[in-house]
Amino acid sequence: MELDSYIPLGAAIALAFGFCGIFTLLSALVGPKRLTPAKVAPFECGSEPIGSPRGRYSVKFYQVAILFLVFDIEAAFMYPWAVLYKDLSISSTGGISLFGFTEMFAFVTILVVALAYVWRKKAIGWD
Repeated sequence: MELDSYIPLGAAIALAFGFCGIFTLLSALVGPKRLTPAKVAPFECGSEPIGSPRGRYSVKFYQVAILFLVFDIEAAFMYPWAVLYKDLSISSTGGISLFGFTEMFAFVTILVVALAYVWRKKAIGWD
C-alpha cells in the first residue's frame, strides 16, 4: 500500500485539529471574562451540592456496570461475524457450509447461559 492513500486522512485530521485549536483560541481571546461568585461556585444540576462528592457507592452499582460492559462488548463481536457470514458459510469445495451459523450459535448459547446464571444469582436488577 502506498503512502499517497493516507494523504486525505492526514489532511482531514490536520484540519480537525486546526479547527479545534482556532476555536479554542478564539473563545479564550474574544469570550467574556466576567467572573462572579456564582460562576466560580460548584455547580450540580442547578441545585446546591449536598454532601461530600467522595461518597461510597453500593457494590451492586459496580456489578451491574461490569455486567453491562461484558455483555455489550460480547454483542459488539456479532457485527464482524454478520459482515463475514457469507464467507464463513461457503466451504472450500464451493458448497454451503453451516460453519458460520454453528459458530455464532455456540457463541450466543454461551451468552444465554451466562445471562441465565447472572439472572439466577440475582446480580442483575436493583433491590
